[in-house]
Amino acid sequence: MIQKFTVSRDDSIYEAFPDVTLTADGRLLCVFEECTHHGKRDFTRIAITESSDRGRTWSPKRALTEPGKDGFFWNCARASTLSDGRVAIVVDYIGSDKRTKDYHHLLKNFLFISHDHGETWDEPILLPMLGIMPDKLIELPNGRWLISCHVCSDETNFIKTLLHYSDDQGSTWSDPVTVADQDGLHLCELSILPIDDQVLVALHRENSFEGWDAYKTISRDGGLTWGPAIQLPIPACHRPTAGWLKDGRALITCRLMQGGQGWVGWWTQTSLAVLTDKESLLADSRKGAHTRIMPLDYDRSPESDTGYTGWVQFDDGEIYIVNYIMDDAPKAQIRGYSMRMDDLVLPTQTRNWHKDAGAHVNAE
Repeated sequence: MIQKFTVSRDDSIYEAFPDVTLTADGRLLCVFEECTHHGKRDFTRIAITESSDRGRTWSPKRALTEPGKDGFFWNCARASTLSDGRVAIVVDYIGSDKRTKDYHHLLKNFLFISHDHGETWDEPILLPMLGIMPDKLIELPNGRWLISCHVCSDETNFIKTLLHYSDDQGSTWSDPVTVADQDGLHLCELSILPIDDQVLVALHRENSFEGWDAYKTISRDGGLTWGPAIQLPIPACHRPTAGWLKDGRALITCRLMQGGQGWVGWWTQTSLAVLTDKESLLADSRKGAHTRIMPLDYDRSPESDTGYTGWVQFDDGEIYIVNYIMDDAPKAQIRGYSMRMDDLVLPTQTRNWHKDAGAHVNAE
């Protein structure tokens, strides 16, 4: 049974776009944005909170950044714990969401590093990445770092995704590498899932607001080049957050964005947890993949706004997810969810329904 917990609720401010990481000392660290409203960013700040009891209770939030200023606003932070125990937070800092001739310099991204599990933080590092909605800093098994985001393509006027990589822990970065850029598709908000040093899968939101599937692109050379966009059967998928579970399957959390008329209150009410596997992620067609989709939460508010998520798994198998949601609050709040694998799917039964179904068809 899924359990729900309050991570942060402050009825005076809009709290949104959370992520969570499990620190090397066993605590959960959640990072999120404070803002006036999803659609109004005259005040923004990035905040963090910690839990030492697996997300049942959380510390009072504290500011990671100063409020945005000079026309810039903080947006969406992503957190990860590196192999050496450092905690990394990547966050975009946006001067404008309107395209101008030289708008790229208004799309900044910063890296915050902590050497003591989130207690203190180094001065933020300006990254070379010019875009918005970054993925978390990904560390490959061979030590390569990946940072990624999306931006509008000058060539197609559709949204594309790109990454930079570093082989010296951020001292230098590569030129941008295109992850997905396909005419007719607005591919954004990527989540990169490494299979090994060389094979990577990037999950994407498609931003036409038509309720389209998630899309994926695949790299087989460590992120240097990427294949075409392929649909993955997660309907109306926005802001996928992908990772590997301890049993070898993949979990993707996201929101269901049905689109249609309207915006807040109409477009999205449901957050999802999606189970899939390596074979499906590497399949070369939609028909070659399978997913198991579970509703995670439903936003009852008439002004519903929900569904940017992050998650971790503890050594004993417990999964902890963070999400923002209006629901019973006057402004968005951060909610936590504890679940286990049998909330997604029961253990394998002795009867193999695939074989039984085939035998039934053959008998007819």
